[in-house]
Amino acid sequence: MGKQLERIQQLIEQRAAARLGGGQKAIDKQHEKGKLTARERIDLLLDEGSFEELDMFVRHRCTNFGQEKKSYPGDGVVTGYGTVDGRLVYVFAQDFTVIGGSLGEAMAMKICKIMDLAMKQGAPVIGLNDSGGARIPEGINALAGYAEIFQRNINASGVIPQISAILGPCAGGAVYSPALTDFTIMAKGTSFMFLTGPAVVKTVLGEDVTQEQLGGATVHAGKSGVTHFACDTEEDVIKIIKQLLSYMPSNNMEETPRVECNDSIDRVEDALNSVIPESPNDPYDMYEVIQAIVDNGEFLEVHREYAKNIIVGFARFNGQSVGIVANQPKVMAGVLDCNSSRKGGRFVRFCDAFNIPIVTLVDVPGFLPGTGQEYNAVILNGAKLLYAYGEATVPKVTVTLRKSYGGSHIVMSCKQLRGDMNYAWPSAEIAVMGAAGAAGILYAKESKAAKTAAAEAREAGNEEEAKRIMAENKEFIAAKEQEYNDLFCTPFNAAKYGYIDDVIEPRNTRFRIIRALEMLRTKKLVNPAKKHGNIPL
Repeated sequence: MGKQLERIQQLIEQRAAARLGGGQKAIDKQHEKGKLTARERIDLLLDEGSFEELDMFVRHRCTNFGQEKKSYPGDGVVTGYGTVDGRLVYVFAQDFTVIGGSLGEAMAMKICKIMDLAMKQGAPVIGLNDSGGARIPEGINALAGYAEIFQRNINASGVIPQISAILGPCAGGAVYSPALTDFTIMAKGTSFMFLTGPAVVKTVLGEDVTQEQLGGATVHAGKSGVTHFACDTEEDVIKIIKQLLSYMPSNNMEETPRVECNDSIDRVEDALNSVIPESPNDPYDMYEVIQAIVDNGEFLEVHREYAKNIIVGFARFNGQSVGIVANQPKVMAGVLDCNSSRKGGRFVRFCDAFNIPIVTLVDVPGFLPGTGQEYNAVILNGAKLLYAYGEATVPKVTVTLRKSYGGSHIVMSCKQLRGDMNYAWPSAEIAVMGAAGAAGILYAKESKAAKTAAAEAREAGNEEEAKRIMAENKEFIAAKEQEYNDLFCTPFNAAKYGYIDDVIEPRNTRFRIIRALEMLRTKKLVNPAKKHGNIPL
């Protein structure tokens, strides 16, 4: 019995040593940087007392360059499972206090094990990244470990939600795992992501740049779009993870979570009847519309700082999770471009993968013109959004508020891309293009003739005649613009052909969306059998 108690005591001591990671000194240094430890992060994330740790006693087996002298229980990553709001999740948290959180064969094995378990159980995986990169003494084994993780990220894509938090360095090959996951969240000031660091950039390009300038949270949230959220603190990062999970199912075979709704489904918003400005060229704020129609005005925006001319995020209608995609007339008049098309397309595909209905609010005048867009493949990027909507089989409800012109009308969940319910406000202008542009093209011949006649009159010294001709042409074109506007720039022309299911009063938008979503709850739609499509990349 004494020997048994001795072994139990050894177990207790070994657990205590493992929980210390790289030791108290390293933990203090982590705190001095304003960062939490791996275990503190897990405690914040998971429900109290729910964490079950796996592989606490795993150690690396590398003896190169004296690595046998740097062996720690757990090998620099804490892995296991627990619950968030009572729902099962799997988690790994890299421990920077242990050899800089660097990844070797043993760490990769631990991470892969919980990813495999998550796939078997159909539960989300959350990665809390804080790593100096590959463990160099392990050489090819470290690279193989990364590749094993990436393959599992790929296999899990669209099957279980994957969320990555960047809470420290994430460089080189390490960046690809977060990039393969569904959502990436960074902490400002303490996290960064890049393939090649400032030293390499300086050597190769002679460019002086700091880690923050090269790959900080603000850079990736606003410029590159690599990260979906940039948070002020680690606590905020954890809060966003929990919010995201609340809107999504645990896997692709489940329906979206539903919560009790205390916001009346037939709540009328009279302000929406006057939200559209009198002038078609004046902007308004789409956020006001979103907040007016969703449950309790609650909206979790994704990619807030990136491609602001389109808005994407999660909300609820009568307690049901939905994804919202909306043009933003307040930014660049709501036009689509390369970045907004990619942003919208990726979000639509996530929603479709996890059975989350999509509500689209349309006010789009077209695609942004110019060499900058064409050279950056606006055609391919626009096709990504088009492909995403056309491929999606989840319930799709579209409301056109104002402009919906040309190709941009098509890509924003139109009826022919299998939009289930397509509504329009009376202010909707659904046409190939605006009235001015259309009249200019349709009556170009008449305008050219008028200009020629006016020029001839001026050459003959008859300036008054030239002015009269041009004034008449201006009146003619204005009349044709109005004629085009009356015929085509209304929702009723599209409704005549059944492309719009109903023209609705703006103040009733919430009620009509909820009724549509309830009707579509039993929707069944399957794409043709195939290995996979070839989305334009």
